[in-house]
Amino acid sequence: MKEKSVTSLDVAKLAGVSRPTVSLVLNNSKAVSLSEETKQKVRNAARVLGYKPNSAALMLRRGATNTVGLVITEGRSLQVDAFIPLLHYAIAGVMREAGYSLLLETFERKENQNPYADLVVSHRIDGLLVLSPSTDDEDLKALIEQDYPVVLIGSTGHPREHCVFTSTREGTGAAASHIMDLGHRNIGCIPFSPPGFAATDSRLRELREALSAAGIALQDDAVFHGDFSAESGHAATLALMKAKPDTTAIFAGNDTIALGVIGALTSLGLSVPGDVSVVGYDDLPFSGYIAPPLTTVGIDADKQGRMAAEMMVRRLRGEAIEETRLAMPSNFIARGSTGPVRR
Repeated sequence: MKEKSVTSLDVAKLAGVSRPTVSLVLNNSKAVSLSEETKQKVRNAARVLGYKPNSAALMLRRGATNTVGLVITEGRSLQVDAFIPLLHYAIAGVMREAGYSLLLETFERKENQNPYADLVVSHRIDGLLVLSPSTDDEDLKALIEQDYPVVLIGSTGHPREHCVFTSTREGTGAAASHIMDLGHRNIGCIPFSPPGFAATDSRLRELREALSAAGIALQDDAVFHGDFSAESGHAATLALMKAKPDTTAIFAGNDTIALGVIGALTSLGLSVPGDVSVVGYDDLPFSGYIAPPLTTVGIDADKQGRMAAEMMVRRLRGEAIEETRLAMPSNFIARGSTGPVRR
């Protein structure tokens, strides 16, 4: 009977690490940082088991794949956020024209595991696009600092990042001014995700600053976070209106959340905008055609996707990139979901 060959999975189990970590150590990859203790555990396990990587497979993996990964940092958003398909379509078109395939992956963080390792360490991709990066993602930070070809769709503020993000400050300021001009002073907010996502945190901060400049404070107990879906926006709005029944205007973190906000207000017997005005973000294709048409801060998903993909192609080709942080403008669009406060 032929003896079963030792695999990297056997080494991983003995060392108490993930399989990608074994590949990282035994390939002497510098794509991510690992402690010397972890490296030694892997080497010891490989020596005990007599494991030797397949050299032919390693050579194949080290060649260019002509594939770029697009990582969605919150997998649930794929099911509910209409912004992502628009972005994906734009990125895929640019990559296809440049001769690259696009691999769509979701982000899954587990304790003591690098969520990018399977893509990066195994050389399944040549570069990585990351949507909605988190400001406290240390594994992503390590990739950026080691000059791996990463382009962020959004920004963590890292000084060495390559990114394309939408500057929502101007659009948020215009939306806040619009709401205040209509007489609203009791204002609530339903961000599109839990805290920690760069876009969520920046939109909330900008809204607070715009209102504060006019002498209006957005209180913490008037902010109820959604969780990407319209359903979560619905639940958060019910909680907001229970805590703050005098709320007359709500800023939703994006247009998907705004659908849930409007639905919740309707279920409470409140009219939009008669009783409560609603503002969204993104200007998704449906936003101008719901009832009432949604007032929103417009973000060009197609343009952002194309710009991020073009930056990635230039990185992969080794071309010089003078502006590594590209900011796109946002624009405020007033529609029927906002109106004067009811006296």
